[in-house]
Amino acid sequence: MNTRKLLDSLAAQRILILDGAMGTMIQTYKLQEADFRGGRFAKHPVQLLGCNDLLCLTNPGVISAIHEAYLEAGADIIETCSFNANALSLGDFQLEDLAYEISAAAASLARNAADRFSSGGKPRFVAGSMGPTSKSAAMSPDMEDPSGRGVSWEGLEAAYYANARGLLDGGADILLLETVYDTLNAKAALAAIRRLLQEQKRGGGAAAEVPVMISATIAGKAGRLLAGQTVDAFLISILHAQPWAVGLNCSFGAEALKPCLGVLAEAAPCWVSVHPNAGLPNRFGEYDESPASMAASLETVMREGLVNIVGGCCGSTPAHIAAIAEKARSCGPRPRAKQAPPGERGTCLAGLNPLVIRSAPPDGGEASLTLAGERTNVAGSPEFLRLIKAGRYEEALRIPRDMISRGARIINVGMDDPFLDAEKAMVRFLNLALADPDIAQVPCMIDSSRWEVIEAGLRCVQGKALVNSLSLKEGEAALLAKVRRARWHGAAVVVMLFDEEGQAASYERKIAIAGRSYQLLTEQGFPPEDIVFDPNILSVATGIAEHDRYALDFIRACAWIRKHCPGVQISGGLTNLSFCFRGNRAVREAMHAVFLKHAVQAGLTMVILNPAAMVAYEAVPQPLRDAVEDLILFRNDGGTTSPSERLLALAQEIAAQRKGQSPVEQTASAVWRGWNAEERIVYAMVTGVDEHIQADALEFLQNHERPLALV
Repeated sequence: MNTRKLLDSLAAQRILILDGAMGTMIQTYKLQEADFRGGRFAKHPVQLLGCNDLLCLTNPGVISAIHEAYLEAGADIIETCSFNANALSLGDFQLEDLAYEISAAAASLARNAADRFSSGGKPRFVAGSMGPTSKSAAMSPDMEDPSGRGVSWEGLEAAYYANARGLLDGGADILLLETVYDTLNAKAALAAIRRLLQEQKRGGGAAAEVPVMISATIAGKAGRLLAGQTVDAFLISILHAQPWAVGLNCSFGAEALKPCLGVLAEAAPCWVSVHPNAGLPNRFGEYDESPASMAASLETVMREGLVNIVGGCCGSTPAHIAAIAEKARSCGPRPRAKQAPPGERGTCLAGLNPLVIRSAPPDGGEASLTLAGERTNVAGSPEFLRLIKAGRYEEALRIPRDMISRGARIINVGMDDPFLDAEKAMVRFLNLALADPDIAQVPCMIDSSRWEVIEAGLRCVQGKALVNSLSLKEGEAALLAKVRRARWHGAAVVVMLFDEEGQAASYERKIAIAGRSYQLLTEQGFPPEDIVFDPNILSVATGIAEHDRYALDFIRACAWIRKHCPGVQISGGLTNLSFCFRGNRAVREAMHAVFLKHAVQAGLTMVILNPAAMVAYEAVPQPLRDAVEDLILFRNDGGTTSPSERLLALAQEIAAQRKGQSPVEQTASAVWRGWNAEERIVYAMVTGVDEHIQADALEFLQNHERPLALV
């Protein structure tokens, strides 16, 4: 039985005990500068007092004694003294070159102590402690430059790689990413760990099964990490790494963490851990919560079945751990949350907040529609392109803010333009956008035809993003390679229905490519809920007869995909549909409204558009709606004119009627002005037309006694 299976077996039977604070115990020894330096670093140029990890080299007896004290107190898992044993944190002491050596020494000391205390009935384990580093990848260190970052993804990944390699070489059983305050840092660490384990597996090592624990710290009563994410958004962002356990540590004590632990306990498909501080620090920075008090607080968490692994963080001592272990003996472990079938899980994305997109139910119910704002893509927004080309990035931020305020739940960011350095533009814009809390709350869809641009964008995003778009255009091997890299970053993928022969236009080609892509990806273990198919919304009414079926073929393909590819989402870029009617906004909006009505009924769950241009199906005047519906559904009454010809004639009439009118006059002449007051108010709220809202509201109130009826 390997280590992970043994730990799984134990965690299913009882609550496992993690040790307490290393730093708190080191302070009790009253060590001086000379104790940290030892002989080896006697002439080191900077002060080393407080570099606790260095004690693994210069004063290993102290570290071993602390491990033994926690093992005697009943700890099943002890943490290495390596919280800051990475090049970025050690750089503060000019010791960055010793990251691997210190990590290996820390793991070796803990390994020796654990082995001395292990028995057949109570095995002991070593968790390699990996702290958050002293840099943030998602937050700027300079208030004057929100786009700046104190560390790059590459720098973080390299630092974590050396840290993890040393810990595993020294004998750690588990890798523990703890005190995560910035999920982007954690994602870089997870990428480094995955790379290390893959290398060791190729080399014939057994390290590929190393369990990983990920523990975040909450920054305030709002239940968010310091970099802004909610706990459930954090969970969504790191589950691609298939952690052995997720949890919370440090923060404000067990009672304050209980609501957040409840979120993890309900949703996490793995074990859940907690190792809080011993209450809040007093004015001297010391922790006053007694072992009995801390154990009592954690007992409430354990009795509610929220956790599987319990220990202590700042301020906790062996006495605290012994008291916690005593309480844990009478409490059962939390059962792992059961995974719903793929068709019921929904697609989980995250910015600072979570976004769950539900597929249409298999009984024929209608899907809900998630809007992805298109105007942050230079390929489709002349205004956005103009601002980016001019370097006016801060001004460009008003575009995603506006889309989000109008209902966009995702922003689609694209920088593919021959006159832009797309990679640099992507990084700068995302860094600025994700520093804006109004924009950062929603997930990003990173759109490019060049993989290096997509990956540069993924390295900026602490949440779970969407990659737009991949396909079979270059064959199966190329698609799988990109999907694996997307998974490396924890992203979902949009798969366009292209193959080696080109774009799928007909219904038959669409479903053939969708079925092939679905089988290929799911057989490789890619989660179906992280696949978004784009069956290609193509232009209709182009004057070419075979194009008149394009909208209906898309809708039919949605229905087929929904039935035969459980768990996936279906998306499309809406603007292409009405391209032949550009300049006639009324007709284009009507086409979009009618198309969405039928596509959503067939299973469409996402659409890329400008939310400000959306019109409700019910708001389209009946003659125009009927003509559009005939075109979209390819309905022909057998007459001499085709649906596209009839719509073209009607579009010309509408254009002639409105020629020379102001926007207000056009609105006043619209059919909806003949509706009753309640219907007009609903229309105005849905479409954003505000010219008549005051008069309509007053008219409505004349027939209602209570103003609340208007609300």
